[in-house]
Amino acid sequence: MLASPMELKNLEYRPVTVRGHFDHSKELYMMPRTMVDPVREAREAGRISSSTESGAFVVTPFHCTDLGITILVNRGFVPRKKVNPESRQKGQVEGEVDLTGVVRLTETRKPFVPENDPERNHWHYRNLEAMARTTGAEPVFLDADFKSTVPGGPIGGQTRVTLRNEHMQYIITWYGLCAATSYLWFKKFLQRTPGV
Repeated sequence: MLASPMELKNLEYRPVTVRGHFDHSKELYMMPRTMVDPVREAREAGRISSSTESGAFVVTPFHCTDLGITILVNRGFVPRKKVNPESRQKGQVEGEVDLTGVVRLTETRKPFVPENDPERNHWHYRNLEAMARTTGAEPVFLDADFKSTVPGGPIGGQTRVTLRNEHMQYIITWYGLCAATSYLWFKKFLQRTPGV
């Protein structure tokens, strides 16, 4: 299922189900993050300020028993005061579980985003190679779905879908075609040779 990078690329944003157990001793924290909440985001759309709480995404190694590999799972959002795992002992899932999540790929660092700091366990963007090296997992990453949420634990379903914005390419293409067609029409009908 998760054999090659090319296969993973074709699976991005697709749901997969795996069976295994978490290794909470190697949690990583992607921060600062705000919780994905479509209801709140729709209610506050267009506002200059919002009432969002800052926190982190908890990324935990997950050993897949059927596949025999360890992958990385974004279990979800926790508020800043719950980043320390001791503050959310009740939400640390033990034993074997079935987990559904969507495959995510590595991210490139955007301008003005700080570099990741593995020594301090502060991750600002998904660098699967570095995260895998730090935890001993494979560079395979899942965002757990909302159903994976357990009382006292991270809130799953934190996938933000980002699609490529190719509007400028469309604008250039269609205006270019319009300009070329207008020029040819002008040459054929308006700029006739005098005296013919």
